[in-house]
Amino acid sequence: MNFTQSFRLAIKSLTTSKMRALLTMLGIIIGVGAVIVILSLGNGLTGMVQQQIDKMGINMIQLQLWYTGDVMPDADDFYDLVEQNPDVLTGVSPYVSPNGVVRHGDEKYDRTQVYGVSEIMYNSATNYTMDGEQLAKGRFFSYLDVERREAVCVIGAYLEQEAFHGDALGKTLSINGRVLTVIGVLKRNAELEMLPGTQDDQIYLPYTTAMEIIGDRWAGLFIFTSTSGETADAAKRVIEAYLNRFYRVEDGMYDYFYITTMAEQANMINGMMGVAMGVLVAIAAISLLVGGIGIMNIMLVSVTERTREIGVRKSLGAKRRDIRSQFVIEAGTTSAIGGLLGIGFGCLLAKLLEALLGGMLVASLGTSGITFNATPTMGAILLSFGVSVGIGILFGYLPANKAAKLNPIDALRYD
Repeated sequence: MNFTQSFRLAIKSLTTSKMRALLTMLGIIIGVGAVIVILSLGNGLTGMVQQQIDKMGINMIQLQLWYTGDVMPDADDFYDLVEQNPDVLTGVSPYVSPNGVVRHGDEKYDRTQVYGVSEIMYNSATNYTMDGEQLAKGRFFSYLDVERREAVCVIGAYLEQEAFHGDALGKTLSINGRVLTVIGVLKRNAELEMLPGTQDDQIYLPYTTAMEIIGDRWAGLFIFTSTSGETADAAKRVIEAYLNRFYRVEDGMYDYFYITTMAEQANMINGMMGVAMGVLVAIAAISLLVGGIGIMNIMLVSVTERTREIGVRKSLGAKRRDIRSQFVIEAGTTSAIGGLLGIGFGCLLAKLLEALLGGMLVASLGTSGITFNATPTMGAILLSFGVSVGIGILFGYLPANKAAKLNPIDALRYD
């Protein structure tokens, strides 16, 4: 008996008892569907992280300095470092978050987030800030604005709407009594409601002006930009070497500072998600194991029910390998059909979850232009289908081997 005949007999056996066949496939369907959904969601989350990194810049390096009470490097020191290493570094921005009271007229905005940064926070070529915000109106402040401590700022869409009724350019507001002129407005995040304290409720101003407002001359967080993503590691080593010399240590004292590149952060996030997805896939694989046991159980029942048929075939000259291949193909066909149904179920569920969860996940990042796409990859589909067929063949071999070893005389006598 060739493969085609065995396959036709397998289909005939499945269609004879449709409900039993469906229940047999149920574990495979659920297991394959779960694997498809988990891998699709994992790919969607990884894609969101990559989009965020692309917007912020893969060439970004973050440096956190811990205050020790001793002499600390300041912005001028790091500006000099950038000028001395133009082959790997292109700019630096202190990142100051003053706790200021924002006012416009008689209104006070307690939840508005205020950030003091330098001009490199905004990339005019991409029209994005390092935080992933777009500029909708006006301009971002320049190097001269930072150098001269100009009283200018760029505000979010919520603040423009609430304080200035949609027309903020050239108008003024105050932070801790310091009057600032609005020179730019950020684009509204379409995925978020415009509420107090959200990503749309923020202010950027020159870090030099922010330090004057809070009466401090030192910043603990700095953002560097390297010449490209490929030179980010080299730029990181340059900064580390400078800090080691500054603090007079040889191997780096991470009690003093912590430095990381955007690529390292992306790898860390993707690694954590990979571990989480692996654990979830392993849990989903339990359903595949249960499905395999179900196939083995139903094939053992099938062998018992068809004992006389096996005896007749053997008496007519069928060899052990013919009987074994027939039942193995039947088990493989059952799991393959279950795998196909599971793939369809998983794809539909993945798209449903994409529609339900996509908006919430994008909103959690707080930036516009990010999309969540949970479409299953061809690799995930082929892997799931291959595993389902493999499980059917593996668990179907024991019943098939039992059928192949039946004595034809005993089989013919079976009632």
